[in-house]
Amino acid sequence: MLAMLSTRPFVRRCAGASVLALALLGAGLPAAAADRPQPDLTRFYQQRPSWAACPGPDMPEDLECAKVTVPLDYARPGAGTLDLALARYRATGPSHGSVVLNFGGPGGAGVPGLATEGRDFMDLTDGYDVVTFDPRGVGRSSPVSCGEGGVTVPAVPRQDPGAGQPQALLRQLRQVAEECARNSGPVLPHIGTVNASRDLDVIRQALGDKKLNYLGFSYGSRLGAVYAAQFPDRVGRLALDGVDTLTESTAEQGLAGAEGQQQALDDFLDWCTTDVGCPFGQDRRRAGDEVLRLVRSLDQDPVPTEFGASFTGQDLVGALAQGLYSKRAWPPLERALASLVEDGDTRRLLGFAPSGVGLPHAGYGAEYTGLSRGRDRSTNRAGASHDRERTDRADTSPARRRADGGLVDVTDVPVDNLPAALMAINCADDPDRPDAARLTEELRTLRAAYDHASPVFGRYRLTQLLLCYGRPKGTDFIRERVKDVHTAKMLLVGTRGDPATPYRWTVETARRLGPSAVVLDNKGEGHTGYSSSMCVHHTVNDFLLYGALPAGGGSCPADSPAAVGPEDAG
Repeated sequence: MLAMLSTRPFVRRCAGASVLALALLGAGLPAAAADRPQPDLTRFYQQRPSWAACPGPDMPEDLECAKVTVPLDYARPGAGTLDLALARYRATGPSHGSVVLNFGGPGGAGVPGLATEGRDFMDLTDGYDVVTFDPRGVGRSSPVSCGEGGVTVPAVPRQDPGAGQPQALLRQLRQVAEECARNSGPVLPHIGTVNASRDLDVIRQALGDKKLNYLGFSYGSRLGAVYAAQFPDRVGRLALDGVDTLTESTAEQGLAGAEGQQQALDDFLDWCTTDVGCPFGQDRRRAGDEVLRLVRSLDQDPVPTEFGASFTGQDLVGALAQGLYSKRAWPPLERALASLVEDGDTRRLLGFAPSGVGLPHAGYGAEYTGLSRGRDRSTNRAGASHDRERTDRADTSPARRRADGGLVDVTDVPVDNLPAALMAINCADDPDRPDAARLTEELRTLRAAYDHASPVFGRYRLTQLLLCYGRPKGTDFIRERVKDVHTAKMLLVGTRGDPATPYRWTVETARRLGPSAVVLDNKGEGHTGYSSSMCVHHTVNDFLLYGALPAGGGSCPADSPAAVGPEDAG
């Protein structure tokens, strides 16, 4: 499951030329592979970033950008390289090194995320440089794409397709996989969390840190857990918020996602029907039926958008999935739904849809939501506001992208990079590849379970089972090797009402990682807790800045409902 913040690598300095070469070589090895002959990664571990003003329109003046170079293939470091985009806010007090953030997704670009949401992390600059990066295949770092305009993946039919294999559907899925491979370039076979974790360690070393201090949200928790398994002796203070599962199959994750989002929709309708402006009326029992009726009506008879495309019921479900991540988004979501119901106007709902419309969310039942705060503007430390980086206008033409692994221009990030990267990374992390016959049988078996979990989100979630069809089998490293880590204490934040990463995943992942993992029980709602709960925010900051952990992890009460502020209006 995914979507939110933090991940970051460590750096180690050694003295003596021959000792340095050996130490740097060892620093690039996952713990499990250290006993085998390894390629020489010394040159990658000797880098130091050159920081400068960030490119792009209206970037914060105090945000600095740089790059670090990593091997395309860690097994063959001479076969090509990739540049990864970095960004940081400098420490305002005595610096103890860096803390690295990952904004989740997978597929969320760190640099524009930090530019937009930087004020949420200014407390951490009391002791750290606050750093983030665009992972391989994401943002400016060799972005993957499925072609100009994205690729539309058909939804699972509402009715059982009957006997035999859904050949037409499977042919379309294989064509999607081939189109993505053609447009993504050489990074695609080397994408995924295992390699991103190794990149994180190169970044750690480049930043000059002996150990990695890290804050990862949603998918970022998966990245942090993989780092802990690969580099246990280099884990510093590591906090994971909105904890992903390490063991459940894609089918199980999708079912959990459907259940969580249905609960979030029910909570939204409880709130909406108390307002005379609710487009589904004030009868709570009828409101749920009205939502389902609207979804099915749009699937049968889509409405046109101002861009010439059609807006279907599954597009509506995707927009709902985004809008339900945080209570702060409920008022604008209500207004967007009212515009659709009353005027047939989809513009506001399209604002909730991820870029690259037409690609359902893949694997692990999660979507990228940034910080889910419902705002499109951010401030730098001086208080000046700036617009979010405008990757929505980016060119998707492969010819415009770098063939040498260098950073692409901001304006050349493909429009569909987020959903294309989300699908590619999840598939690279997933070892399940059922053949056509088994996939067809799974669809029949799971259809009833998904519909029972959520009549609104079930079909949408069931579609995710298809998205890795036609792609190479992913790694089994995460399911089989990310466990029983021997690291410094790690803080795992689980939110009871999280619609994307259920609280039980936090408990299960903590148990799997072992005694080093400590759980903070957040009694609130919404996806992740750092940006919605002051208690979580302060607890995580105290851990990262001072190493302070509550006994047994502690708990945070649900915050009292906050009044809707100016940033929520729109």
